[in-house]
Amino acid sequence: MIYAVLWLIAVTMIPALELRASIPVGIFKMAEQVSWPIVVLVCVVANVILGWIVFLVMGPVFTFLRRWGWFDRRIWPILEKTQHKIHPYVEKYGEIGVAVFIGIPLPGSGVYTGAFGSYLLGLDRRKFAIANVIGVLIAAAAVTGVCMLILHGAVGEESWIAKLFMKKMH
Repeated sequence: MIYAVLWLIAVTMIPALELRASIPVGIFKMAEQVSWPIVVLVCVVANVILGWIVFLVMGPVFTFLRRWGWFDRRIWPILEKTQHKIHPYVEKYGEIGVAVFIGIPLPGSGVYTGAFGSYLLGLDRRKFAIANVIGVLIAAAAVTGVCMLILHGAVGEESWIAKLFMKKMH
């Protein structure tokens, strides 16, 4: 069981996959070792912690990168311009907007991009922490729901949803 839990945590840490992949892996491939509620719990906790770590690491990383002249002259102005464009939306929707972005189980969303964007937009730690937890719970509920539908036959094995999830498992 410890091996299965460590494997789930490792898959959750992979950018672009996160719990969108680790929950199906756990439910469909590790059912004999770990029950699905434990799979979901481990993946949610790992994903929440991952989001917090990424958010907290952004400050030191950008401080380090800005020491290099090329980054400060070429990249940083682009990031600041993007920040100013998106900032009104963050002000309008706040952490709920970030939570929805993190929670939509699609490529390009998730805690890595949510933490990165939140840092660039100047969202404070507390607001990001709330958005991160809500977003991860939204994603976990969506992915677990689809997995349960497939597992219990409510979604046929030949459906595009089942093929999408099962294709990744083989």
